[in-house]
Amino acid sequence: MKKIFLAIFVVSAVSLFSQNVGTNIGDKAPELVYKSPEGKEIALSSLRGKMVLIDFWASWCRPCRAENPNVVRAYNNFKDKKFQNGQGFTVYGVSLDRNKEYWINAIKADNLTWTHVSDLKYWNSDAARKYHVRSIPSNFLIDGDGIIVAKNLRGTRLDDTLKKLLYKEKTIDELKAQTTSEIETFNNKIDKLIKEYQFKLEKLDSKSSDYKIITKEIKRLNKLKIKK
Repeated sequence: MKKIFLAIFVVSAVSLFSQNVGTNIGDKAPELVYKSPEGKEIALSSLRGKMVLIDFWASWCRPCRAENPNVVRAYNNFKDKKFQNGQGFTVYGVSLDRNKEYWINAIKADNLTWTHVSDLKYWNSDAARKYHVRSIPSNFLIDGDGIIVAKNLRGTRLDDTLKKLLYKEKTIDELKAQTTSEIETFNNKIDKLIKEYQFKLEKLDSKSSDYKIITKEIKRLNKLKIKK
């Protein structure tokens, strides 16, 4: 049983670390490290473990300023909530400003009480280039593992999406069904490997060392299968 759970853990870990880095849903969000209004460098990865909205905006952008109340509402409603993959919700605001004073004044005026960063390069923003942002407001919602789960959520869409991602206690029947499904998936993978090995055996001399090695491996795989 320990071998089984170790195998599952290794597969999950490999899947996580081999995740593609990009800006599509399902990709691992590219790292961002820029200075706050106070001059402190803050990494996007420092917020790992939470649901995070990467929000591209600017003080001079009227649509952004009009959208800010919606983001503020979502932040206040979900900042302490537990999600399926994340504890709490926050915002990593990336400004495309070039005037630091205007940027700071907009943060205060709109009551944006979350993390803010900018390189103050306007449309030459390095962060905007990394995320292929060509218009603002623009945003990316990432989960506790830094995986992009949604994009460009404006108005009530942000609230609606966060609601769907909230953690919900599963019933005993749901847990049983989930466990059964995971066992079937695991056993199917084992069966697939066994079939591949059996196909190789057909092409080998039964007295060869390779035949004996593969035969032992098939027996080992059969023992790994979980009984329902």
